[in-house]
Amino acid sequence: MADRPRLLDDLAGVAGGAVSALVGLRDEAEALVRARVDETLRRLDLVRRDEFEAVAEMAARAREGQEAAETRLAAIEAKLADLTRKPGGGGPGMIA
Repeated sequence: MADRPRLLDDLAGVAGGAVSALVGLRDEAEALVRARVDETLRRLDLVRRDEFEAVAEMAARAREGQEAAETRLAAIEAKLADLTRKPGGGGPGMIA
């Protein structure tokens, strides 16, 4: 009966060693999978989210600038049309 507690201690030590070995294997497998996924993403030539958001913001600003330019151009064209319609406006193609 005196050997029994020692046997249980030995079994507990073996089980603890097996668990730590399995944890190490799991960590190694996760690292390998992560490396493969990273490599695959690099090959797909994807962009990072912060880069995408920066370009999207630049595009939005460009659209706003384009809309403002179109509004200004429409106002200038309207003024030009008014000048050419008025008598003595001296518009293009008119003979004074």
